[in-house]
Amino acid sequence: MSVQTLKGKVALVTGGGTGLGLGGAKCLAEEGAFVYIVGRRQSVLDEAIRQIGPNARAIVADVSRKEEMVNVASIIQQEKSQLDIIFSNAGYCIGKKLEEVSEDFFDDMLNVNLKGQLFTVQAMLPIMNAGGSIILTSSMTAFIGLPEYTTYAASKAAVIGMARVWTTELKSRNIRVNVISPGAIPTEGYETVQGMTPEQIEDFAAKCAAEIPVGRVGRANEIGDGVVFLASDASSFINGINLTIDGGQTQVYAGNLS
Repeated sequence: MSVQTLKGKVALVTGGGTGLGLGGAKCLAEEGAFVYIVGRRQSVLDEAIRQIGPNARAIVADVSRKEEMVNVASIIQQEKSQLDIIFSNAGYCIGKKLEEVSEDFFDDMLNVNLKGQLFTVQAMLPIMNAGGSIILTSSMTAFIGLPEYTTYAASKAAVIGMARVWTTELKSRNIRVNVISPGAIPTEGYETVQGMTPEQIEDFAAKCAAEIPVGRVGRANEIGDGVVFLASDASSFINGINLTIDGGQTQVYAGNLS
């Protein structure tokens, strides 16, 4: 049995009910952390807790609503007194052509993908331990100019800017702030949010795999491994980076995924 690198730590994972968030929550729990997962659907969270195991607790909350995240912080403080790790993962991805982007579409996506990450961290700061680790979620889409993803790319690029500022703002508390940028990793959201059919998902994954240097798309647990690394003492001298977990796709992107 491997040594649990996060034993005794308390972690928060937003968007922890499915996909990359669930993958991250599982890995954190496997390494000994007690994990709070946040999401909007109780039934989904219940199933996630079943998969994660007893070292986890679910809280229903919407990250785009500041007061709900303040309540989450209050619950964590009452139950655990402290927080050591934030994996701010809640977000969604939908593409629209530039001429089709409405104000409502733009505002809603930034409310979740950007505002949600800011106010999650802000709400948790009063209970965050000195020496803690904050991991924000961006995307390789912020770098590759993928057609029809103006709003999503903007929301994810802004996350990297926030992290750079927080790296210096939080240095007096020795809180490290890093970003992960996942690549092509098929999850439930491809179907439930983007509306892709199983056949379309399979075709998209095949196109990506043909371009990715490692020859395949990613898995949710591989994001979790990156989160564990950035949350642990193994990365104690790593601060303010963007860790791209994409099999090398960003480096060779040729624009053939549109």
